[in-house]
Amino acid sequence: MTSEIIYKYLSNEASEQEVQALFDWIEASEENKKQFIKTKKIWAFTTLSSDLSIETVPVIQMKPKNSIRQYLQYAAIFLVFLALGTTFYLFNSKSETPKEIVLELGDGRLEYISGKKETALLNDKGDLIAKKFPTEIIYFGKVQDHKVIYNTLSVPYGKRFKLKLSDGTIVSLNAGSSLRYPEQFGLNGNRNVYLTGEAFFEVAKDKEHPFVVNANQVDIKVLGTKFNVSAYPENPTVNSTLLEGSIQMSETADPSNVILLEPNQMATWQNNTKKITLKNVDVSLYSAWTKGELAFKDTPFSTIAKIIQRTYDVEIINENSDLARQNFTGTINISESSVENILDLLKRDTPFNYSIKQKTITITNPR
Repeated sequence: MTSEIIYKYLSNEASEQEVQALFDWIEASEENKKQFIKTKKIWAFTTLSSDLSIETVPVIQMKPKNSIRQYLQYAAIFLVFLALGTTFYLFNSKSETPKEIVLELGDGRLEYISGKKETALLNDKGDLIAKKFPTEIIYFGKVQDHKVIYNTLSVPYGKRFKLKLSDGTIVSLNAGSSLRYPEQFGLNGNRNVYLTGEAFFEVAKDKEHPFVVNANQVDIKVLGTKFNVSAYPENPTVNSTLLEGSIQMSETADPSNVILLEPNQMATWQNNTKKITLKNVDVSLYSAWTKGELAFKDTPFSTIAKIIQRTYDVEIINENSDLARQNFTGTINISESSVENILDLLKRDTPFNYSIKQKTITITNPR
């Protein structure tokens, strides 16, 4: 494998055929993997030396609990791992983690969502089923129920993606999420999809075919509405927040364990107790991510850390007990803020030190 192909891949200029050939070559031997890592380091160094610069970041507003609102404007150097955001895979001695949005078709074929051009998505028979764009896939058509085939879209940390399903439903997938859905819905029965992670749904109305989101141990049933579902596997809860219309959350194993939501309410399923609770909320906090923002209200730092990890594709290790007990309120623009910006702002209220090694951030007590 020539260095030219590796450089094209790292610059996001390689074709799908070249990318696949590169992956096959890397997996063929440890020596190939070492050569790839060595070449990537050289490329990263030369790229950063010429391109990395200080940028002025717009105001980021964060209001720590029980303190005066702070408005800051300052310059910051963006982190190295953000500058290298075009990389599909992060290689190390322990694991290989996919860093590109991946679509698994019903016949097992994998499609990598990359490039800037519109392309056609075909099934195993060569039929056109969807159009694929850099930030969205649009499906269309219906089939007989016995022909329903499921696709699975997986979005890694650090990215988001949008789907328009064949019934017209629009789904926005957050970082670290996957959705299993019919490439074309059937003519009869429910419209079933399966979510791991977080998604915002704008469901097309169809009284004859209820839309059902299966998330962990619960089903969320709707006819036509806008709502958010958060069902990350590492969390002990599943939250569904309703913006418009009406939905119901029920236990998959016991449909009689059910609750009906009205707009501006959130239902929470507890994995351990198998109970569903309901409360009124500010729904804008739970849909802000679809607009490229992170919004918090009296949110514990432990929760904020998880969100930052998924949004920016980093690992945060917090060894500061004071910070762990602190709650924060504020809004952050994702595209205009780096992890460094956010941490530097938070530490103004609760002092702490942090160090960055590759993609791991360690937070410690101030010296």
